[in-house]
Amino acid sequence: MTTAAPPVKRDRTHYLYLAVIAAVLLGIAVGLLWPEFAIELKPIGTGFVDLIKMMIAPVIFCTIVLGVGSIRQAAQVGKVGGLALGYFLTMSTVALAIGLVVGNLIHPGSGMNLDASTAAAGQKQVAADTAKSTSEFLLGIIPDSLLAPLATGNVLQTLLVALLTGFALQAMGERSAAVLRAIGLFQRLVFRILAMLMWLAPIGAFGAIAAVVGATGTDALISLAQIMLGFYATCALFVLVVLGALLWLVARINIFSLFKYLGREFLLILSTSSSESALPRLIAKMEHVGVSRPVVGITVPTGYSFNLDGTAIYLTMASLFVAQAMGDPLSVSEQVSLLLFMMIASKGAAGVTGAGLATLAGGLQSHRPDLVDGVGLIVGIDRFMSEARALTNFAGNAVATVLIGTWTKEFDRDRAQLVLGGDDPFDEETMVDDDHGTPEPSAPEPEPAKA
Repeated sequence: MTTAAPPVKRDRTHYLYLAVIAAVLLGIAVGLLWPEFAIELKPIGTGFVDLIKMMIAPVIFCTIVLGVGSIRQAAQVGKVGGLALGYFLTMSTVALAIGLVVGNLIHPGSGMNLDASTAAAGQKQVAADTAKSTSEFLLGIIPDSLLAPLATGNVLQTLLVALLTGFALQAMGERSAAVLRAIGLFQRLVFRILAMLMWLAPIGAFGAIAAVVGATGTDALISLAQIMLGFYATCALFVLVVLGALLWLVARINIFSLFKYLGREFLLILSTSSSESALPRLIAKMEHVGVSRPVVGITVPTGYSFNLDGTAIYLTMASLFVAQAMGDPLSVSEQVSLLLFMMIASKGAAGVTGAGLATLAGGLQSHRPDLVDGVGLIVGIDRFMSEARALTNFAGNAVATVLIGTWTKEFDRDRAQLVLGGDDPFDEETMVDDDHGTPEPSAPEPEPAKA
C-alpha cells in the first residue's frame, strides 16, 4: 500500500511581488494626476523602509556571530576578510575609473544654469549632512556599550561587536555550543519577523513612488535625462560586462541566472530605492545557493559597508555634472582627490536612500565649497538615481559573495546549479534552510581511553 505524498505548500509570496508591481504603477499614476496629495504619502514609504532597517542590526549580528563562532580556526576568518577587503578595494577603483571615463565623455551638466531655488536646495542638503574627518569616522565605529549597536542600528558598530562576539565564542571552544544554538534560534525569529513585514511592501512602495513622482513631475526627468541615462548605462556596463565576466571566469555561473534567482530582491530594492531592504534576504539566499555560512556572514555585511560600486559611480558622475553645470569643470587632479575622499566617506552608508546625495554634498563642501550650490540641481532626481545606485551595490555584493566563496573553496557549485535551475527553490516562508540555516555545533570529540 503506497502512502500519499504530503501536499505541496503553496508559495503565496508570488502574489506579494505582483502586488508590489501593481502598487508601483498605481503610485506613478497618483503622483502624476494628484501631485499634492501624492507628496503627503511620503511617510508611508519612509515608514516601510524604517521597518526594514529596524531588522538590519540583529540580522547582521546573528549572521556574523554564527559564521565566525562556528569556525574553529580564527585564521580562516582573517583569510576570508582580507580577501574580501582586497576585492572590494579593487572593484571600487574599477567603478571609479569607469565613472570618470564615461563622465568625461558625455559631459553631463553642460549648458545648464543654476537658479535661486536649486541653490537653496543645495545649501539645505549641506546643512543637514556634514562631512566627517577620518579620525571621527574611525572613532565612530566604537559603540558606547556592547549592546548599543543593536539599539541604534549602526552597521559598522554592529560589525565590530559581532566580530568580537564571534571570536570570543571561538575561544570558548565546545562550551560555546549552547550560545551558538540560542543565537541560531534567535536568527530564525528575526527572519520570521522580516517575512511578516514583507507583506507591507506594496503599501510602502505605493507611498514612496507616489511621493517622488508628485514632487518632481516630468519636467525634472526631461531636463536631466542626460545624467540619468548616462548613469544607468554606466551601471549596466559595470554589472553586466565587468561583474558578469568575473563571475563566469571564476565560478562558471551565468550572471543572468544569478539575477533571476535574486529577482524578488531586485524588485524590492527598485520599489524602496534602498539595498538595505534586501540585505537579510541576500544573506539567506546566498547560503541557500551554496556559499558557506562563514563566507556569507563575513562577505555580505562587510560588502554593504565597503563594496559600494554603484555609489562610487554615482559620486563620480554627479561631481562632474555639478562642476560642469556650474561652469567650472574639475581638473583631473581635482577629480581624483575629491572622489577618493568621498569614496572613503561613503563607507558604511549601505545604500540607504539619500546617503549618496549627502556624501556628495559633504565632499564638495570640504573640497570645493564653490560647487556646493550645484547639488540642488540633482536633488529632484536623486531618488531615481538612487535606485540604480542601490541595484548596482546589491548586484556587486551578490557576485562578490560567490567569488569569495569560490576562491576560498567554500562554494558548492553543484548545489548552485540545482538552485539556479529551479530544482531546489528557496523557502520564502522561513527564509532559513534546515540543512543550511542554523548550524548545529559539532559534538565534542571523545576523550582517549586510558591505558
